[in-house]
Amino acid sequence: MTVIMGSMRWVTFDCFGTLVDWRHGIGTSAELIAPGQGARLLEAYNRHEHLVQAESPTMRYRHVLAETLRRACEEEKVDLGADDADVLATTLPYWPVFPDVRAELTALREAGWRLALLTNCDRDLIAGTRRRLPVPFEAVVTAEDAGAYKPADAHFELFRSSYEPEVWVHVAQSYFHDMEPAHRLGLRRVWINRHGLRPSDPSIVPHTQPDLRGLLAAVEATA
Repeated sequence: MTVIMGSMRWVTFDCFGTLVDWRHGIGTSAELIAPGQGARLLEAYNRHEHLVQAESPTMRYRHVLAETLRRACEEEKVDLGADDADVLATTLPYWPVFPDVRAELTALREAGWRLALLTNCDRDLIAGTRRRLPVPFEAVVTAEDAGAYKPADAHFELFRSSYEPEVWVHVAQSYFHDMEPAHRLGLRRVWINRHGLRPSDPSIVPHTQPDLRGLLAAVEATA
């Protein structure tokens, strides 16, 4: 975790699902080992990952990926080869960045906002993804740093104690992993509802938009 001292204006992001097309990455990677089963395995994977993380909050993310894929395959009655469980960690650095990321994050930087990632990932894996992100980030807090996975508070608390943000807006796609803890901690927040989901409590997400377009205005209005 890189540390930059001083109170500043920060926008923190979840990475996978918000900036990187997580669903595409999981689905297409599953197709490599089980052709024609990618969509089914993606949905099963999504049902199991947070359970694996809650059971083993200090498990390295590459092992979370493998164990969750095993459970998804078991649920869907898909044979998983002994050497295939690592496919998600292997392909993760190549998962595509959403096309709206470059322009919107560039606009934030040009307006004087510092950018950080709060990611349910490990240092080695996020390093591969950062090479594909089109703008630099001044700080990264990983699950490896925090010793826990969101929606636990650890990422947010570690970021706050390390960087002492004067103004802080959190932007993320996951209602469960990000918006709920950000609300619980009283953070300013913008929900990127890329999949048109209905929140169980709309008051948790006072500012919602379908993608990153116009994010600078949303962040500054929220701040």
